[in-house]
Amino acid sequence: MPFTVLMVGVVVLTGALSYSTGSQAVNTVSQHLLQEMVARVGQAVNRHVVGSAAVLEAAFPTGLEVPDTIDAELDTLRTRFWIATSLHTDPNNFVYYGNQHGQAIGLLRLSSDEAELRYKLRADEFRGFSRFSGINGALGPKTFEKKLFDPRERPWYKAAERSLSSAWSAIYIDFTTEELVATRARRVLDAQGELQGVVATDISLQRLNLFVSNLPISSHGVAFIIEPDGKLIASSSGPNIKRLPGGGSERLMAIDSVNPLQRAAYQQVRDRLQSASLGVGPRALAFDGPNGETVEMAFDRVLDQAGLYWLIVVAVPRSDFMQGITANIFRTALIGLLGVIAAVVLGWRIVGWVDRDIKRLTEAAKLVGEGRLGAPLEVYRNDEIGVLASTFRKMQYRLRTDVLTGLSNREMLLHSITQRIEHKRRERDALSFALLFVDLNNFKLINDHLGHDAGDRVLMEIATRLSKVVRPGDVVARYAGDEFVLLINDIPSRQVADQVRRKLEATLLEPVQQVDLGSVPDGAGFGGAVGLAMYPMDGDTAELLIARADQEMYERKRAWRLDA
Repeated sequence: MPFTVLMVGVVVLTGALSYSTGSQAVNTVSQHLLQEMVARVGQAVNRHVVGSAAVLEAAFPTGLEVPDTIDAELDTLRTRFWIATSLHTDPNNFVYYGNQHGQAIGLLRLSSDEAELRYKLRADEFRGFSRFSGINGALGPKTFEKKLFDPRERPWYKAAERSLSSAWSAIYIDFTTEELVATRARRVLDAQGELQGVVATDISLQRLNLFVSNLPISSHGVAFIIEPDGKLIASSSGPNIKRLPGGGSERLMAIDSVNPLQRAAYQQVRDRLQSASLGVGPRALAFDGPNGETVEMAFDRVLDQAGLYWLIVVAVPRSDFMQGITANIFRTALIGLLGVIAAVVLGWRIVGWVDRDIKRLTEAAKLVGEGRLGAPLEVYRNDEIGVLASTFRKMQYRLRTDVLTGLSNREMLLHSITQRIEHKRRERDALSFALLFVDLNNFKLINDHLGHDAGDRVLMEIATRLSKVVRPGDVVARYAGDEFVLLINDIPSRQVADQVRRKLEATLLEPVQQVDLGSVPDGAGFGGAVGLAMYPMDGDTAELLIARADQEMYERKRAWRLDA
């Protein structure tokens, strides 16, 4: 009974602490999360508008002499417009120009190789469309618009007439596509500084609206972009254009949205616009939502030197953030109840299960202490004991392995040789095994001339080569510095072992790939001396075999130096 009461108390206390901690975390995390979401939308907006100024400059470079009419300059304008639409094809794939005479020319890039030229040479004629391929491709058949297009009456033209520099037109519904478009326009002047026409590039807001619609907001959250007057630019909760019953369309106001949370969030921003308390940079706040629930909201402004002024708003009901915490409390209560039952029924069995794995850990630790570094540890769990067992296996691996090359280290080599000797004595195996002691030639010159980092790369490459020479079951170890030892199993004779040695020496003489040895003196002499010892002819202990192989290696190295 005391244990059961304790468990129930722990469950209740855990649930209360979880709710309290989670609520505090929501206060902090939700604000940062929403501000980050606002910043992400701001980055998307900037990606849409950042290239427009460069596109206009490419279409009509500042100071370029402007023709009075476009008739004679049609091909030249088409070429410049093709280049301009190549700068930022997405989203600035449409550049166009209208002059004081009502003439117009525009180029719409359909792909990297396809475009459509839209132009009219008289104010009273309909604009014609012709497709072509490549920058100087021949114009295809001409089709005509059904509505009369006069550039001088378009919002972008009027906006540029009123501005001494680049200007954004008011967002409008496109004449052709019936989608929201923002246009950046710039005045084009003649030699006397008089207005000759206006060059402009469109940014379709359809993709921006699609980006906002696909934002990973919560199930009840909303994100939207508006102009200061409340007109929607993009929204995650619905369209930004309202279709009229009699045909045509008009822009949708945020206050008229069918989403009550969007209406409430806009009212919060509108109140701050009216009180001039928007501040600088992303801001977060909380307010009482439509159903009396707390809503977390963040907003920011998007401004540029051409007069762009948009507002980004993201709002999420606080309950959306708390859903996981509330569900976690119920899960905690249920798990606690099951835990009480399970603890009473299975308590002793769990204790025995834990005790068994602890004993395995203890036994493995004893074996490692006796020098048996490869002692197996069959403990696989997902709790602290499992972490301890995994850490113990990693420790065993590090004790057996050379850190730089990943080969067996000296201690593991000695242990492997001793085990091999004991096995052959026990099984009375007639086949011998061989030790090959490798010492690299001129390795000190690499460290002295190229540095220790280059030396380490050479050692790692040599280790890889040695590992490829041996068979499964053989052992390759880094003995010390630039010395390696190979334990080769089941060698019937010294002649076979000598063949392995020659193959090994040939492998060592192959050019080094990881380091350029051209600047190292005597670099052509790089390779290695390989000493050989056979069990049991050259020794019956690990120490004797290594000493014999080491001695022969030095004899071969002296002979190599005399030959060199």
